[in-house]
Amino acid sequence: MTKVLSKQEPKGTLDWIPAEFAVRKYIFDCWRRVCLRYGFEEYLTPIVESAEIYRAKSGEDVGGKELVTFSDLGGRELSIRPEMTPSVVRMVSKVYAASPKPLKYFSIANFMRNEKPQRGRNREFWQLNCDIFGSADPASDLEILCLALDLVLEFKPPKNSFALHLNSRRLIDGVLELSGAGKLKAENKAAVVRTLDKWKKLPLSAIRERLAAAGLKSEASTILEEFMTSTSLAELAKNLPALKNNAGFLEIAGAIKNLNDLGYGSLVEFDPSVIRGFDYYDGLVFEAIDKHPENNRSMFGGGRYNGLAEIFGEKNFPAVGFAPGDEVTKIFLENWNLIDENRFGAQEKYYFPLLSRDLYLESQKLIKKLRAAGKQVFAGLEEQKIGKALDFANKKGFAKVVIFGEDENKKHKYKIKDMKTGKEEVVS
Repeated sequence: MTKVLSKQEPKGTLDWIPAEFAVRKYIFDCWRRVCLRYGFEEYLTPIVESAEIYRAKSGEDVGGKELVTFSDLGGRELSIRPEMTPSVVRMVSKVYAASPKPLKYFSIANFMRNEKPQRGRNREFWQLNCDIFGSADPASDLEILCLALDLVLEFKPPKNSFALHLNSRRLIDGVLELSGAGKLKAENKAAVVRTLDKWKKLPLSAIRERLAAAGLKSEASTILEEFMTSTSLAELAKNLPALKNNAGFLEIAGAIKNLNDLGYGSLVEFDPSVIRGFDYYDGLVFEAIDKHPENNRSMFGGGRYNGLAEIFGEKNFPAVGFAPGDEVTKIFLENWNLIDENRFGAQEKYYFPLLSRDLYLESQKLIKKLRAAGKQVFAGLEEQKIGKALDFANKKGFAKVVIFGEDENKKHKYKIKDMKTGKEEVVS
């Protein structure tokens, strides 16, 4: 007896039937359109990489327990990519020296993480990655921030639906030094940073326990708490005045001023809880926050990472980038009622039913002409009565139906019926 296999897709993955695919394609098309508008070039890397490149810099979660690994025929340990940054840096490392700078790259690709599936986070997911390589100037940070904002604005969201929250790893390093955490061993200091990255996910008691376990005294924890609860740069400067001249503090202040001058001011704010868990960030970091009450969370994030090329034996080069995901973007669009078939649907689709088997070849000739004119034509494959053909067209959501029967053939004409208005146009 043949074993019956499950029709269910693997846990944490999704089948995209055409209606679902249309939504994702709309998202991807918007992403691609904005990136090309900014002059970015598209690339793609292999779906597998050496597992070591993620263990080196991707943090304890993505580079550890979430890696999906296997051995190839040569015994090499490979991983399905859980993120793009190490892969694109590896790729850029091969061409960086001979390339004119800066390099502005983007990709839309799928990834896999072995984590517990939850709303907005599947094991397999798609992501846009945008990066600028070869410029350490604040102008490249500003361009990435503007691109991130314009990518969300491309979906025409309502006012106050999202915001971009900024922080800086250099400011975080400054507060670590101020608290004494900067003197800890490298692994303990990293543990402190990862704990702060979970500030909004863990209760304060758990945060304090983790900081104590990393070797911090209560006085140091108090300084970190003052930093993490500051709601603006002005408040931070008041609470911890020693940070006013910190390079990261000035970096954030400059970015906010420039974005305000460019008309994005209402969408940007300082947020000390934006830490970014990846170990490779070393400058400005940011996250786009969905402000919907049912989904008040980070949609995507990114930042400056200048020290990643060294793991490939190359001299480090400046880089800044970010990566929004498809699932969280879809939830944002759904919650703010931004998914509308008229906005993301393809051009009008025509249904050309086969009303008479004797007219099959003549119908095909007309279909060929319509397609050559750029029309999307769904051709009927079996003979249908006109009533059933119109019913089928309604169920499929076709915009127009081409009526070509015996009478039309005798008159050397055909009709185009608009399924929304019911009007018919006679065409020779």
